Amino acid sequence: MHLPKINFLKKHIKTGAWILGIFLLLLVIAGVVAYNKREALLEKMMAKAIAKADQDYDLDVAISEYGFNGLSTVHMKNVTVVPKNRDTLTTINEITLGIKLLPLIFGNVKLSQIDMNVGKLNIVFKDTVSNLDFLLKRKKNNKEEKKSKTDLAELANNLLNQVLYKIPDNMEIKDFLIRVNDNDTAKLNFLTTKATINDGELNSTILVNGTESTWHINGTVKPGKKQLNLKLFADNKRVKLPYLENKLHVKFSFDTVQTEMKNASFSGDDYKISGSWSVKNLLFNHPKIAANDIIVKDVRIDADMLVGKNFIALDSSSTVFLRKASIHPYFKYTLGPNKIYEIKLHAPEQGAQEILSAFPQGLFESLDGMQVSGKIRYDLNFHLDTSLPDSVKFYSALTPINFKILRFGKTDLQKVNKPFVYTPYERGKPMRDIFIGPGNSNYTPLSEVSSNYKNAILTSEDPSFFTHKGFVMESIRKSIAVNFKAKKFVRGGSTISMQFVKNIFLSRQKTLSRKAEEILIVWLIENNRLVSKNRLLEVYFNIIEMGPNIYGIGEASRYYFGKKPSDLNIGEGIFLANIVPRPKIAMYKFKDNGNLKDYLYPYFKFIGKIMAGRGLTPPDSNGYGFYNVQLREGLRKYLLPDSTTIDTNDFDDDPLPAIETQDASKDLFDRLFGKKKRDSVGASSIKADTVKTKKELRQERRERRKKERELETIIQP
Repeated sequence: MHLPKINFLKKHIKTGAWILGIFLLLLVIAGVVAYNKREALLEKMMAKAIAKADQDYDLDVAISEYGFNGLSTVHMKNVTVVPKNRDTLTTINEITLGIKLLPLIFGNVKLSQIDMNVGKLNIVFKDTVSNLDFLLKRKKNNKEEKKSKTDLAELANNLLNQVLYKIPDNMEIKDFLIRVNDNDTAKLNFLTTKATINDGELNSTILVNGTESTWHINGTVKPGKKQLNLKLFADNKRVKLPYLENKLHVKFSFDTVQTEMKNASFSGDDYKISGSWSVKNLLFNHPKIAANDIIVKDVRIDADMLVGKNFIALDSSSTVFLRKASIHPYFKYTLGPNKIYEIKLHAPEQGAQEILSAFPQGLFESLDGMQVSGKIRYDLNFHLDTSLPDSVKFYSALTPINFKILRFGKTDLQKVNKPFVYTPYERGKPMRDIFIGPGNSNYTPLSEVSSNYKNAILTSEDPSFFTHKGFVMESIRKSIAVNFKAKKFVRGGSTISMQFVKNIFLSRQKTLSRKAEEILIVWLIENNRLVSKNRLLEVYFNIIEMGPNIYGIGEASRYYFGKKPSDLNIGEGIFLANIVPRPKIAMYKFKDNGNLKDYLYPYFKFIGKIMAGRGLTPPDSNGYGFYNVQLREGLRKYLLPDSTTIDTNDFDDDPLPAIETQDASKDLFDRLFGKKKRDSVGASSIKADTVKTKKELRQERRERRKKERELETIIQP
């Protein structure tokens, strides 16, 4: 009763076997034909590849001899690649490539073997050209000229696969030299004496600049599983990159660096790459970063990178480990339709001392040796849509939990609570020592500072000084928007607290590390109430630069007006507040008769109106003392004629970068009356009555320099 079913099954098995047999026979026949014609096919493929290199990239490729060596292995001799009108890029004496047959059937070229004997990669930079320029050439054809949206996830997948496909199962490279010559000023040689891959184990020996150093890149490579784990280190010394130091003036070295790719695959529509990166004893330095070496003892990043259709992101599941401290970063860059930048940092609640000890050595010198207790956490949120810069989001908060300072480091952050000596610097050189205390005749207690000056400078520099804790988030947010739209730093977000710390505790070196140290010290002082607001303001008033070699309100009020600080009227107070952002050009705001130049009148009305609105001064329809400001008679002989053309930017020898000074006067004036090409308080306001020759302008500049030197010698009226 079941026999028909059995017969039916046998019939189908027999038919399937015949079909499979015929298919295998066809494959064998095709293989035999292909084997017999493989040399002709290779010849055709080589000719096509050489023609394509010439047509698409302007590369002259020459191979003196090539042919099959086994079933799927190609052997080549004397290979050269020369970009047209450039230096020779590559020469290889002998190379053998093994191709995997099964992936080839599906159109994928995967290497099973690479054997290379004596080769050279020669990279040459000459002025603005190099022999790598061909990489920038875009292949053009009708299809590629059609505009289409690029799926970044697919692109990342394809690029990574292409890289992994080129990693062979077995490899042996001998004497392969990579030479970099950058305008004959920075040269670098890497000679791989031997590099092998056996069953996924990579070992290599690389001689750097002859016998200067010996490097090794060792580890495991499993391209089929999309896994890599590689370590770079040197024999008996640190890994150094002298090329960076010679070319970019960057010191960079480390003991070991290790990178691992654990997995790469699609997660929904996004392409996810998981891995880690770590470095031991990283040392780096650059004049813009720090004045001294920065050393990171041990850092590791466990990262999950996401590539979507139109974005690249470091996922928040990633973690950065600095010794015992940890932080979770999130970065996202969206390409379209509008470019969007997103940054989030989250350091969960953890030991404050562990965080402090995790800081790189040399980053915060003044805090070295500080001991603290309690815990802290940190959060940062930044979001910028480039099409809507005014809507930028910025939030940053370092939150203390039972935080206490047990011992100060190299710098006593409470030294300003008693008399001390302040030394201002100009261009890295000390000007003079100034005693900040009753022993100095120019020292002015806060109670003896005119409210006209105090209120004017608080209004223009830091209106919320007495209520904030060192930072004004909204001011920083607005500064980001203004600077982004201007494509440069034109407005800073510094508070008086930040300016105070910068001048008292830090050098005037303009480095990123100094700015970071400034922010941290401000937080320590404000959140731990190390210095009262009144004392901080009093010290600030007595050290602030107010002109060439003029420091403090005591010196400034006597120098410009021959008055005590307590006797300053509203106009004089607004003027002295106005010169804070750029004190060296103060004298050029006066006419040759000692009155203020007319362009300052709108500023006086604007600041005065704000002060009146807050009840800090009576309303005034006549410029809030503008016409009452008179330079003292003894200084008027140093004033230049009104017709003189002066570029005030030219002699502001040590201008503070906008990121360091909240130039409220310029920001407010520019918003109301339009930004000029030159600074609104400088050259743009000084117009010549007649057109002068270059010789006359040079003579005027020499005269102005001479007067500047004379002014710098005058401290007292």
